[in-house]
Amino acid sequence: MSIYHVSRVFKVAAFPVMIFRLFVLALAAIFLAGCASPLTRIQTWEGEADVDGRALLKAPGEIQVTSVNGRSMSNFLMDDLALNYELLPGENQVVFNYKTIWARTDVVKNGESKVHVVETEPQAVSFVAQAGETYHFDFTKPESRREAEALREDFAGAIVNEAGEEVAQFELWGGESTNLARTPVSSDSHEVAETTNGDTLGQLKALWQDASEEEKRTFLRWAFE
Repeated sequence: MSIYHVSRVFKVAAFPVMIFRLFVLALAAIFLAGCASPLTRIQTWEGEADVDGRALLKAPGEIQVTSVNGRSMSNFLMDDLALNYELLPGENQVVFNYKTIWARTDVVKNGESKVHVVETEPQAVSFVAQAGETYHFDFTKPESRREAEALREDFAGAIVNEAGEEVAQFELWGGESTNLARTPVSSDSHEVAETTNGDTLGQLKALWQDASEEEKRTFLRWAFE
């Protein structure tokens, strides 16, 4: 077989891979250019709602919110991506896990994971959300896997408002969720629900908008592996 034939076979075999990479690159370019629509926020209650001054809870990539007021948020979980959760004014209970992923430095055998996953037991925090306020998770961020392992044994932190004032501390979750069952009526939440639950591309664009530069670089490295 000549070099010419080998070259042709290689090009044909590589063509689907090239097409896939070009598609991912084009999609990433669209994300980087920005989305004209506003960032989609995750609604934490069921039904339609038109509430003035909704509160907002910003969760970093290390925090995975599993439920809010007894309603599961598992459909929206994405590792290492920050998410924003809309809260109704008043009392809210948030159940979550702290999770980080660390690259292994030892020899990895076939079939073994290339990373260490450090995850805490489920945590819970209850606080009264004020209309129009933005809240954040405040906790010590480890700089090594050893420090992360220590956090798994004794995870502590609090919810703070925009002024940095503590409003509630984390507690180990006892397994019972508070179901506040507040369902106000609205005219615009149907559109929000459709965007969140039905439009996968819209979700990706929204998540990309809220991702940090490091998270975007990590995604692009994964896409081209």
